[in-house]
Amino acid sequence: MNRRNFLSATAIGAALGVARSGAAATTSDYQPKKAVMKLGCQSLPTSEKRLQFFKRHSVNNICCEPGDCPDGYPSVEELSKIKERAEKYGVTVDCYTPPFLESSHIDREARPAIMLGQSPERDRDIDRVHKWIQNCAKVGIPAIKYNMSLLGVVRLETRDAGRGKTTLSTWRFKDAKPKTPLTRAGQVNADAYWERIAYFLNKVIPVANEYKVRMACHPHDPGMPPEGYQGIDAVLGTVDGLKKFISIQESPYHGLNFCQGTISEMLADPDKEIGDVIRYFGSRKKIFNVHFRNIRGHRNDFVETYPDEGSVNFVKAMMVYKEIGYPYMMMPDHVPYHADDPGGDQAFAFAYGYIRALIQMAQA
Repeated sequence: MNRRNFLSATAIGAALGVARSGAAATTSDYQPKKAVMKLGCQSLPTSEKRLQFFKRHSVNNICCEPGDCPDGYPSVEELSKIKERAEKYGVTVDCYTPPFLESSHIDREARPAIMLGQSPERDRDIDRVHKWIQNCAKVGIPAIKYNMSLLGVVRLETRDAGRGKTTLSTWRFKDAKPKTPLTRAGQVNADAYWERIAYFLNKVIPVANEYKVRMACHPHDPGMPPEGYQGIDAVLGTVDGLKKFISIQESPYHGLNFCQGTISEMLADPDKEIGDVIRYFGSRKKIFNVHFRNIRGHRNDFVETYPDEGSVNFVKAMMVYKEIGYPYMMMPDHVPYHADDPGGDQAFAFAYGYIRALIQMAQA
């Protein structure tokens, strides 16, 4: 046996040993799971130039955004044009990024009514969400990602130093100095926040069921201490909060934009804990897309890093997604900044290659 065959046989034997867990079995008992996740991206705009950039880097699945939507939703014609433009390059539009319910701070949000619980304005905006779902279904876009955030993405104004003179997005709760004690939302305790979330889900998820479009909600970024931040109890900033969220409506079309970076930010020991969190939501088919980014640190104290240098072992994490049979996009997110790379294309290209290699490893 040559060295290559010996190593292959050794690897298969080791895998069989793990799979059998000591139980008596024959080789025919071992049925390895197939890795079916895809490299994806959500960076914008969905232009000819951007689609060429995606294709050059083996990104064949994307989230799209039509751009300005003065009515609060894209037309079927606009979505169809994007799909046709993407298909010209062999790229598939797997998800839609809407014009509101983004990861924006409520003080800067142009359509705040849903998150402020203001009727009848929120009902009019929920009608627009119904149009997102209906129009995506008509053109064959199977998922929509959204946020239910009041605080947006909260970070320090200063950034830590990273490798090669990059700077890293940073959060240390002890150093936080909010610009105002409260947001325009005022005090929002957990009960009030959950009421607004449930009101939205109870009106939206039945429509998602009807049109068979997956609604993927992003967690609160980052998790906050129990006393909250700027008067807000960030209820989707804990794993228990996300468990409660998915239970509000029992539906295969109600789940998570599973931002692994954000969820790592909720944990005391991200590398030790993240695998079981992936298993919990993945085994229930509640992960509809993954923001596959890394952090260095833990809850209340972290920086965002390149995928290969954070606290979470991404090889182990990828194998957990394989284990649960996760079939959708693995997307880079929040890359480090450098003045020579103001749009982040270099950093994204590195992340694409890294994630693509991990997917190929898992498929092997």
